[in-house]
Amino acid sequence: MNKPVKKIFEVPLYPYTRHDDQDAARPPRHKVVVIGAGPVGLAAAIDLAQQGVEVVVLDENDKVSFGSRAICFAKRPLEILDRLGCGQPMVDKGVIWNLGKVFFDDRKVYDFNLLPEEGHRRPAFINLQQYYFEQFLVDRVRALQAEGAPIEIRGRNKVSAIGTHPDHVTLEIDTPEGSYNIEADWLIACDGAGSPTRAMLGLDFVGRVFEDNFLIADVVMEADFPTERWFWFDPPFNRGQSALLHKQPDGVWRIDLQLGWDIDKDREKRPENVIPRLKAMLGEDVDFELEWVSIYTFQCRRMERFRHGRVLFAGDAAHQVSPFGARGANSGLQDTDNLIWKLKLVIDGKAPENLLDSYDLERVYGADENILNSSRSTDFITPKSDISRILRDAVLDLSETYEFARPLVNSGRLSVPSTYDGSPLNSADALAGPNRTRPGSPCPDAPLGDDFLLSKLGNGFTLMTIDTEAPESFAAEGVTIPRLALSVRDDPSGALAARYLGDAPSAVYLIRPDQHVAARWDSFDAPRVTAALTRALGKE
Repeated sequence: MNKPVKKIFEVPLYPYTRHDDQDAARPPRHKVVVIGAGPVGLAAAIDLAQQGVEVVVLDENDKVSFGSRAICFAKRPLEILDRLGCGQPMVDKGVIWNLGKVFFDDRKVYDFNLLPEEGHRRPAFINLQQYYFEQFLVDRVRALQAEGAPIEIRGRNKVSAIGTHPDHVTLEIDTPEGSYNIEADWLIACDGAGSPTRAMLGLDFVGRVFEDNFLIADVVMEADFPTERWFWFDPPFNRGQSALLHKQPDGVWRIDLQLGWDIDKDREKRPENVIPRLKAMLGEDVDFELEWVSIYTFQCRRMERFRHGRVLFAGDAAHQVSPFGARGANSGLQDTDNLIWKLKLVIDGKAPENLLDSYDLERVYGADENILNSSRSTDFITPKSDISRILRDAVLDLSETYEFARPLVNSGRLSVPSTYDGSPLNSADALAGPNRTRPGSPCPDAPLGDDFLLSKLGNGFTLMTIDTEAPESFAAEGVTIPRLALSVRDDPSGALAARYLGDAPSAVYLIRPDQHVAARWDSFDAPRVTAALTRALGKE
């Protein structure tokens, strides 16, 4: 049986070592401190370090997470990871999938393709255990350190007290050799749903807790199930409930089984209770081993604000959603993608501090969108009344034959990036182009010969032109913007034209560092570009 490498869980990746800060006569000041070395904290730190910003990551642990935990990583976060220099190892190791199937009772009612169009570098999703995900991020940190980038991880450094001030944050840190103090110009809290940072600052975290429990079981087995997402409503092996099956690398399979509300969680996690449930699903003759078992309760909550002066919250520390739809780690990576370019500009003095207020506005919007979709999924999966269940089951029955009913089925609307409609950083749309690339939208990928569009966008603003003239670079507000000159001839497939031109003969796009559209026009005009950049920098 092909088993995962257990030493990944056991060997410290960033073991505790004494630092000069612990012997300093007065608290040393750092540019940015990140609390939490999970996927979100490491992504934030890598993004900062790649742009030359000094960053220290503090974590009370010294190794990757035990258990697969988050496993589904969507197309947009994979594109973000490409920019961070570690997307390819994730995809190489991960299990790629685009297809999902929905079952009701013992029959398949329909399937769906999450990426039906061609011309994208990355798939709709990969499945990859969180411990591998974190390991690849730590590998990227080590590579940056070897290049001299200003980044470090301090394991077994637990933040025990935080003080906030107008121009910095103070931290007291506990270690195996006692406590010490440091200061940070900026603090990013990525310390999970139970966020000690949030608790120390006495901040809110409100929302909805759903009255249901799900068993997660990661099992190691040889199985010939296809690489797809399978979701069951009311299956014979878990009557009146639901189930989910996902394939992971190393012969590991993720199984979620709905258990109901009134259960004894400790009892349900015991192998003698878990194994019979799995055998009922997989068959008595299937040989498997339990790797990790957990029970979770749906929760959809968020902080009122993600920015509190010099302290910024990201990932589960800022918002929490139920796992169906894969919005946890995926939305956290989109948080840091939104935040870091803004923080970099503020640190460099090229944007006012209030640019960071747009991080709060845009990502609260994204969190609310995710919570709405997650709540709807949960209500559909776990109906709260007899009439709700009758209506849900009728929709499932109809979906087997009638296409109109399939969009009504909600087994977890899967993660997609937010379009920041109404953001103060957007300029008015001045192109009769496709709706999918309006201001505020994430840029869709497109093939360009033997490369792809998104790989040509860097860590800064880009002026993308399609079949129109513009300067090779454009400077305003202390920011120099390179031009990416394209033509529809660069993409014989027609995807570039379909996604960025529509009926327009030419186009100019001002693209933000996080690859969202800030503005677009049919031709280049320096005053309009300057005005759009001024707005995108938070100066209006």
